[in-house]
Amino acid sequence: MSKIKMFALGGLNEVGKNMYVIEVDNDIFVFEAGLKYADDSLLGIDYIIPNYDYLIENKDRIVGIFITHGHDEQMGALADILVDLEGVSVYATKFTLDIIRQDLEEEGITNASLVELKLHKKVSFGKNSIFPIRVSHSIPDSVMYVLYTEDGAIVFTGNYVFDPSMMDAFSSDIGKIAYVGKQGVLCLLGESIYAPKAGFTSPNHRACDILREVIHKNDGRILINIMQAQIFRIQELLEEVKKTDRNIVIMGKKLENIILKAIDYHYITFDKDRIKSIHHVKDPGVIVIVSNEREVPYSNMKRIIRGYDKFVTLTEEDTVVFASPIYDSIEVTSTQVFDSIAKIGCNLVVLSKKQYRSPHASKEDIMMMVKMLNPKYYFPIIGEYRGQVENANLAYRLGIPEENVFLRLNGDIVTLEDGKYVDNGEKMKVDEILIDGKQPGDVGDLVLKDRELLGENGIVIVTTTLDKLTKKILAGPEILTRGFIYVKDNSDLIAEAEKISLEVVESYINPTYIDFNKIKLGIREKLGKYFYQETSSKPMIIVVVQEV
Repeated sequence: MSKIKMFALGGLNEVGKNMYVIEVDNDIFVFEAGLKYADDSLLGIDYIIPNYDYLIENKDRIVGIFITHGHDEQMGALADILVDLEGVSVYATKFTLDIIRQDLEEEGITNASLVELKLHKKVSFGKNSIFPIRVSHSIPDSVMYVLYTEDGAIVFTGNYVFDPSMMDAFSSDIGKIAYVGKQGVLCLLGESIYAPKAGFTSPNHRACDILREVIHKNDGRILINIMQAQIFRIQELLEEVKKTDRNIVIMGKKLENIILKAIDYHYITFDKDRIKSIHHVKDPGVIVIVSNEREVPYSNMKRIIRGYDKFVTLTEEDTVVFASPIYDSIEVTSTQVFDSIAKIGCNLVVLSKKQYRSPHASKEDIMMMVKMLNPKYYFPIIGEYRGQVENANLAYRLGIPEENVFLRLNGDIVTLEDGKYVDNGEKMKVDEILIDGKQPGDVGDLVLKDRELLGENGIVIVTTTLDKLTKKILAGPEILTRGFIYVKDNSDLIAEAEKISLEVVESYINPTYIDFNKIKLGIREKLGKYFYQETSSKPMIIVVVQEV
């Protein structure tokens, strides 16, 4: 019999940053290694990943990292964490591994241990084993995982939807899921993103009707903005394009590679000869697929709108379609983008997130999964806390006792000993890492506070030069400002600030020794109070004192 611990380093009470840890005695199984897109309040931050210090400290115990599918919320942090987890194997299906490999190679990581899982083939790890089952999502070869232990099966759903019309690599193997349920499930970890939404997600995740309408009603060039790796939506688009004589252009080498691989693997059927190079982007009637970038949502579209793209310039004859649902965290950014496109005069089409859903499990999907697996314990995961609560309510309706449903936050540990829940209140320290560009490590809260201060109140630089021998003032104090006030209209304010700074410098000058620290602190303190009194602003004040 085993001691099992389950907890999240990220992914609970949030969308994205998914990373779940299941410990079976001494073995650590990690499910997902995702990122979260930064919202507009995180100035300059590209994306956020979970703090993974616990995994570094217990690296030797990690059996592997198991990725359900190739979306950034599930695998986008791998390029960051594998630097510190060298040698830890990443397990995924073929198409998911191709996307992971491309991401890692872009970051210069070529020695990662990537292991391809075969669908519905059990892989043993000592006394435990992993069994991947295909599920329907917006990307081919998506899987859920069954972790078999001595105490029973633990099922991790990942993202899924039940839709019988999704065929082949997009289909769900309902028979395999039901078979696992008949064997007995100790605990089910199920997604919660759409738990508050009534009914089945299908057919509301399909957009072929509106894509068909846009293509047939607009003769001019059409730009389709889509999240990377939304292959099912791209398939819907290409199926409609096949009915016309239009060609397509794919902006972005990464997205182009993903689509070409999907065609090679027969996940998508489309004539490659109709995929033209970027030099055809101005052809009449061409359809241009524009992807979001991992670091900054809508970065490619923003570049086009601002006129910085060397290939694409928007005109009034263009139609721009946003074919991916808008996440709550980027609503402000998306609204600004839509407004900018409207000002250009383009025909703008935005898929309503109320009418069109992503392929995530809604209430009926969730209840169908729970009913088939009939778990002893239920752990709502993946999504905001209100979604977790709704998910838990569905489990109660299906007869799972309230004490057997685990509503938890990141770091809260669920412990099962010999197949029974032990309420010991144990917690894991969790945090997040803010990633800014290519610089290593966490940006940190202090840097963000400085950026916020600069953005709201600007900066004031006070410079003065002293004679190294006599300690007399040779120049200054001189004041420079950026983003604080318009100097020409506030000459009296600047003059008074220079006078205050001079008084502080003179008060700490003596012929033998100058305390530069006291000068800097004194100027900051007095100028800070003066500026706030006069302007109600608190600019960042930097003092430079030098000797020559």
